Amino acid sequence: MIKDKHMTALQGMFPSWITSCSSDGEPNTTVISQIWYVDENHVALSFQFFNKTKKNISENPYAYATISDPNTLKQYNLELKFDHEETTGDLFDEMDMKLQAIASMTGMTGIFKLQAADVYKVLSISE
Repeated sequence: MIKDKHMTALQGMFPSWITSCSSDGEPNTTVISQIWYVDENHVALSFQFFNKTKKNISENPYAYATISDPNTLKQYNLELKFDHEETTGDLFDEMDMKLQAIASMTGMTGIFKLQAADVYKVLSISE
């Protein structure tokens, strides 16, 4: 599903966004600093401030995300389904380390707190 051509768009050079929808049909779109590559069929999102998104996903596990390739400016739309969250382990630790580095570079140390790595199955990718 995720191919080599998508990898530069998953490096976090440009912010991405995710759109979720509550069970009663109310959409919510939010910007995210990076969508993390897990494997060819899964991505992870850092759960820090996603209270509305998290609530929507608990009601309706489907979401859409958009990633941008910084070299070509091509955008890819990912159809996602929530799979699970990780609060410990290698994936969580890697994401937390990168988040803390971003926080340090932007003067936000102590504000960015990774609560979970939310793992999603990629159902489709379109241009």
